[in-house]
Order: sequence, then C-alpha cells, then structure tokens
Amino acid sequence: MSEVSGVMANAEIKPKFTHRAKKWSDGVENLYRFQQAGYRDEIEYKQVKQVDMVEYWPETGFVKKLQRRDNTFYYYNKQRECEDKEVHKVKVYVY
Repeated sequence: MSEVSGVMANAEIKPKFTHRAKKWSDGVENLYRFQQAGYRDEIEYKQVKQVDMVEYWPETGFVKKLQRRDNTFYYYNKQRECEDKEVHKVKVYVY
C-alpha cells in the first residue's frame, strides 16, 4: 500500500526537487488523484488532514477517496482516471 509511515506524516517534510511525469504508472495515477484534490502527494495530505490512512481500492491499489482542503470529498473509480493527455501535468516530488 503506502510507504509513508505515521511518523513521517507528523514531521514537516519538504520535497528536495520535482519533475513532471512522462509515462503513466500506478504511482503517477495516485499522484494525479492527490493533485486533483489539491495536495502534492500522500505525505502532504497526511500532514494537512492529520490522518494515518488513505483509503485505497483493494483490487487496483488506487486512491479511493480524498478530502479536499475545503472539506468536500473526491471519490475515485477503481479504474484509471489519468488519461495519457493528462500525464505530463502530474508533478513527481522527490524527498
């Protein structure tokens, strides 16, 4: 599931650098979903929302539900939502 531990989520973690995704992958799909909801990635989501777990679809491992900063929810499908034409818009953060 996630490599981000609860300990990391509590610390103030900033990315060292960023680049754009060039090719779709499961990781890019999840980043697309976090960024659509207004967050950099899972680390920032956990810092801002003070949550330990993010809901994932068990079949695909994609993010299932996220809460935006204005407290409305985004619900995502089990299937891929990031189309090929959107992949270049996804930022990949390196810590």
